[in-house]
Amino acid sequence: MLNGNLAMKITLICVGKTDFKFVEEGVKLYAERINHYCKFEQLYIPSLKNVSSLSVEQIKDREGELIIKQIEKKDSLMILLDERGEKYTSLKWSDYLQKYFSGSKGSIREIVFVIGGAYGFSKKVYDLAHDKLSLSEMTFSHQLVRLIFVEQLYRAFTIIKGEPYHHE
Repeated sequence: MLNGNLAMKITLICVGKTDFKFVEEGVKLYAERINHYCKFEQLYIPSLKNVSSLSVEQIKDREGELIIKQIEKKDSLMILLDERGEKYTSLKWSDYLQKYFSGSKGSIREIVFVIGGAYGFSKKVYDLAHDKLSLSEMTFSHQLVRLIFVEQLYRAFTIIKGEPYHHE
């Protein structure tokens, strides 16, 4: 069980702001629900300005530097939301999370999930990551990924606690 590990913290780092009000409202709804299970924080890295003269690699490198600055402040496990990451069913995802909350994967105080920009992550960010998670083989906008991810995070907690949200 989750053991009510409110000492565990989950941080979601996102590159860029949300333009869609419905996404913002949905993320807020699930963030409030997640806070019943653990501390949950969202950090937004502003979109880069004046990037038309930059290559994709330069954009990823600059965004990567900003992500790393946020990560360097934390003694935490970093998991990237990435199309090449591991795919889980909701039940397997809840098992994965439960291992960190129960302490069976070591003494982790914080898990940081990162949703990158439109072009993904720099090599430096990949090198620092502990794991990669994919939500689907389909491609979603980075804004929608925020909403889908927080809903799946909430769903995982309800599965762990045996609450009647997920139906199998």
